[in-house]
Amino acid sequence: MSVRTPDPYPGWLSEDELREARQRLPMVYVEAVPVRCDPLGYVTEVGLLLQATAEGKMVRTFVSGRVMYRETIRAALLRHLEKDLGPMAFPQLPPALVPFAVAEYFPSPSQSGLTDERQHAVALAYLIPVTGECDPRQDALELSWLTPDEALSPDIYAEFAGGRGDLLRQALASASWGR
Repeated sequence: MSVRTPDPYPGWLSEDELREARQRLPMVYVEAVPVRCDPLGYVTEVGLLLQATAEGKMVRTFVSGRVMYRETIRAALLRHLEKDLGPMAFPQLPPALVPFAVAEYFPSPSQSGLTDERQHAVALAYLIPVTGECDPRQDALELSWLTPDEALSPDIYAEFAGGRGDLLRQALASASWGR
């Protein structure tokens, strides 16, 4: 059973072409850590997706996906936020879209600490406030809203795949959490 999100543009690249491109080129992704904030803008909750891997292992992750050819970063973020959280999530993209990190994923362990066995990928990572009702879709089984302390607890931290727990720490640090 495939848990991959269907490509909304099936003419973009075939599965074989994508597999070949992933072996030759870094792929560009966006990642979004959905958060809920108090009236002053401080992070009160972090939204973490629960997914099953092809091997049946449960992992925590963020909203993420490829940037399509001729698509802006802003459009890619909105497309993936709606795809993963539903149309009523109401993400609040900032006017100045600056990532909290540029994450480099490699097919094998590297100095970045981030891995993706499929490819070399570069992801622009954003912390995105969400104000609406979220209904996880596509390959997400569940969306859990956790306090920052809960999200970084040893039990939850151990459920992150590919080093994403460290990326969550960076996201929260960029929002001045934990100081």
